[in-house]
Amino acid sequence: MAVILISNDDGIKAEGIKILNDAVKGLGRTIIFAPDSERSGSSHSLTFHTSINVNKIDEDVYSTNGTPTDCILYSVRGILDKKPDIVLAGINHGANLGEDVSYSGTVAIAMEGTLLGIPSVAFSQVGYRESFDREFAKKIVRDITHRVIKESLLEGVFLNVNLPPKPNGQIRITKLGNRVYRDKIIKEREDDKEVVYSLGGESPTWIPEEGSDFNAIEEGFVSITPIHMEYTDFKMMKKLTKWEKEYGI
Repeated sequence: MAVILISNDDGIKAEGIKILNDAVKGLGRTIIFAPDSERSGSSHSLTFHTSINVNKIDEDVYSTNGTPTDCILYSVRGILDKKPDIVLAGINHGANLGEDVSYSGTVAIAMEGTLLGIPSVAFSQVGYRESFDREFAKKIVRDITHRVIKESLLEGVFLNVNLPPKPNGQIRITKLGNRVYRDKIIKEREDDKEVVYSLGGESPTWIPEEGSDFNAIEEGFVSITPIHMEYTDFKMMKKLTKWEKEYGI
């Protein structure tokens, strides 16, 4: 029986993780290990120089005051009695498209699973706060999970899956697109001791590009983007070798 480790960055009580868990019932033993509160935007952060608390809520259900990445590392390295066969993240309450993957705690869960040698998938629902088809979301999550358990993934690769708000029933394999950000730093108040700022501005837009995850979502497709944990740019590496000669190496 497959062991399925499930986590998220929206917290143990979020609807998305319940939908995901329901979707994969019967495919194996499901274990939920998630933050005890909202940790969106935590990216691939770990807790250092302090302990974390782990609470057993139910059989195979745990919460922690740590980060989403902590959830995966601690469960795989110390808490679970068996290494999971697959790591699932989500379903995130909102999109993780383009540059979002750099900030997302949801995507970081899949990254950590991949670094630990476990096939991993991150699921996100675009337009979550609006109405969306929960049964369709369950079907896609179940189908993809079943495929990955059966076929696995290439070493060092995870899948970033985004579900459209108005699905056409089809999937599209995509690349990461690009957003146009219009962030503003807002000064909220100040006194003699401190200044309080917050992040605001207009909602980001995206650059239309054929084959991108943004385009797929706009057209009603489920976007599936394979992401590799090899960050090295080999073209630039080759170009920079001349620096070695200049330094007499």
